[in-house]
Amino acid sequence: MASGGEIRRIYDVSDEGIRALVDQSDVYLSGLYPPESNHAEPLAVLTAPGSAFFAIYEQQQPVACGAVKLVGGTPPYAEIKRVFVDEAMRGKGLAVAIMAHLEAFAVEQDVSVMRLEAGPKQPEAIGLYRKLGYQNRGPFGPYRDDPLSIFMEKRLTVSR
Repeated sequence: MASGGEIRRIYDVSDEGIRALVDQSDVYLSGLYPPESNHAEPLAVLTAPGSAFFAIYEQQQPVACGAVKLVGGTPPYAEIKRVFVDEAMRGKGLAVAIMAHLEAFAVEQDVSVMRLEAGPKQPEAIGLYRKLGYQNRGPFGPYRDDPLSIFMEKRLTVSR
């Protein structure tokens, strides 16, 4: 990770820096996908109980973010949401750092299955997820087959 980076859990979605980073993410995704294929969730959902939203700060500014949404079921799983790195900060390992933090958070919650949905117009993200051990799977939860969606999953080791 870039030097000096600090990961913080975000509870206050009115923070100007967080809003700006999430707005960048929204602009990026809306330029790639039509609304019906854009599954970004509102920050209010990702900071509510059952979810956790984190940001990496450099020089007191949020430069990367990601969230995990805990989902019940058999087995329970955690869905990765809103992973995004400010364009000027890409290539510094921040996406890997936020993903590792999200996975560690899930393990702390005794969740051993991570799932995500991403789009084929994001080859860098898909490559990162594959590098981190995520494998393709079918739709899960509320998702349906969509040519603009790629569904992935990774099993984590939870020590009880």
